[in-house]
Amino acid sequence: MTAAAEAPTPTRWLSIVPANEASWDDLAAICGGWGILWAMTEPDPKADLHRYLRTAREALVWKLEGLSEYDARRPMVPTGTNLLGLVKHVASVEAGYFGETFGRPFPERLPWLDEGAEVNADMWATAEESREQIVGLYRRVWAHSDATIDALALDAVGQVPWWPRERREVTLHRILVHMIAETNRHAGHADIVRELVDGAVGLREGNDNMAPGDQAWWERYRSRLERAAREAGSA
Repeated sequence: MTAAAEAPTPTRWLSIVPANEASWDDLAAICGGWGILWAMTEPDPKADLHRYLRTAREALVWKLEGLSEYDARRPMVPTGTNLLGLVKHVASVEAGYFGETFGRPFPERLPWLDEGAEVNADMWATAEESREQIVGLYRRVWAHSDATIDALALDAVGQVPWWPRERREVTLHRILVHMIAETNRHAGHADIVRELVDGAVGLREGNDNMAPGDQAWWERYRSRLERAAREAGSA
């Protein structure tokens, strides 16, 4: 009779594979058939929130991949929404929320946010502002924000100067949630704008999260939806 295998400890397991990269098959193999998933670790809410923010940031920037300067800026709807402008806007608001809010102002001046700046100047890039400049700015904002997130506890208190006085006081936790929502909202805008530009779709690099189907399947699918909409509209 063979001796029972020693159950892997969380520390030992984590040294083998990061938890967020493991599949259930990985867990079963590593745990050697034990009925308890020793790979479970203590919850870390700040790390979870930060990961969701980083994922949303990368998804937004990815929507610019492979586009010309023209297509990156094309206003595809009547209100002018465009891909590079979305990145510029999200970079600008993140700089404020994780900067000035917590007494850690972003060190670069963003002139499109100055008092008296043109309305919506943060929602589009001028011909002189290249994609590399805007994306580079966004990545520097990430670094500044990440330093704030790393330095502060979730219950750290800040003040959002541009919010109404009665709800101006916030915590890092609330701002993380706010920026996850803000970034994902605009990443969703970018999904639609990019599809309008050249038909490219997908959740993020390496994961399109789309139903399997070739062009003919998608054309049939869209036609079916159009018929259903017309039938509903004429009922």
